[in-house]
Amino acid sequence: MIHYEFLYHLTTLMPKMKILHRLRIVFGVFGALIAHTVEVWVFAWAYYFMHHSEGWGNLEGNFDGSLLDCLYFSFTTFTTLGFGDIEPSGDLRYLTGVESLTGLVLITWTASFLYLEMRRYWNLK
Repeated sequence: MIHYEFLYHLTTLMPKMKILHRLRIVFGVFGALIAHTVEVWVFAWAYYFMHHSEGWGNLEGNFDGSLLDCLYFSFTTFTTLGFGDIEPSGDLRYLTGVESLTGLVLITWTASFLYLEMRRYWNLK
């Protein structure tokens, strides 16, 4: 839902912008990055609350339980980078899988969106 709303508003705003066509794409890239960052924060808060609640499992390894560590873990999971310095245990493992799949789908959606916007604004032939 977050991603759809961001991309929808970008699609409606970009044609109205009175700037160079190439700068519209830059605006689209930054808008998409903001959308991804918001989505990563949503997962980070979920990890934080689940880690500090009973029965959900833990994040272990190079992890101190802070929200910023949860954000770092969320970024590496969302992008499927997965350094491996923080590992989930228990039911948190399932959220990690869901976030990886979500990140893959949303990053691909963003790439498709930006490609279509480039075709619209750049005179590609």
